[in-house]
Amino acid sequence: MAALLATLKKTSSTITLSTSIIQGSTVAGLANNTAGSSSDALNSPVGIVVDDSSSLYIADEYNYRIQLWSSGASSGKTIAGNTSSSGNANNQLNTPTDIALDSNTATLYIADSFNHRVMRYLSGTSAGTLVAGNNSAGTGNTQLWQPTSVYFDSPTNSLLIANTYAHNIVRWVLGDSCWTLVAGNLNGSSGNTFRELQYPRTVTLDPMGNVYVADTVNHRIQFFLNGETNGTTIAGHTGSPARNATGLFYPSKIVLDSQLNLYVADTDNQRIQKFLRY
Repeated sequence: MAALLATLKKTSSTITLSTSIIQGSTVAGLANNTAGSSSDALNSPVGIVVDDSSSLYIADEYNYRIQLWSSGASSGKTIAGNTSSSGNANNQLNTPTDIALDSNTATLYIADSFNHRVMRYLSGTSAGTLVAGNNSAGTGNTQLWQPTSVYFDSPTNSLLIANTYAHNIVRWVLGDSCWTLVAGNLNGSSGNTFRELQYPRTVTLDPMGNVYVADTVNHRIQFFLNGETNGTTIAGHTGSPARNATGLFYPSKIVLDSQLNLYVADTDNQRIQKFLRY
């Protein structure tokens, strides 16, 4: 089936976008669109990272594992988790939803959502280390509650975490025992004011340290200047789902290009929306 593909061409620090109607190809998972647990199959892949060698790291959500799929390979290799079952041991995952990669060390950080934690896996290891959360859901500053997104901020050696069911974004400096609040309410309550969030599902940063949040159930994207807790809505309409060009309907994932244009997975509108740099 034909699809519209935006081809990213990297040239030094810029990305040129060219669009053409081409046919997609399956590079991971079964070509017949079925779920499975074998090494050549996936079951609800929800997070993906591409490294410099074009290998894919895939959060294979309902197989409770992370798969490494080398470029051109016909099957993946399980590098975290256990296909046979979920669990909260250091070599297990329960509904992993996102991955961040420290490309300098090939270290993975995994949003282990239903275990309410973030796990770190060093390259080549079969078990992880708990770096954020404590395996129990809660709103305290040593806990997480179904985190769905993790972003590794190399300059500060910290993780930005979409602490989804606590309705906030938190920063966890690696090695610390608790988080500090970035956006949302400290007590875990939801809301739709300029400083509140409701089930945020993705967080990302720009090179200046400004924070972008997919504020999913508020149907908007919030922008927070570095160090500020009051946000600005830069896409969507607060509390009102919409299907027009300015609206969003449960936006779930966001990504910035090198020009700081924003791409939004506008989930219930079944589309990807591009918003020019804020």
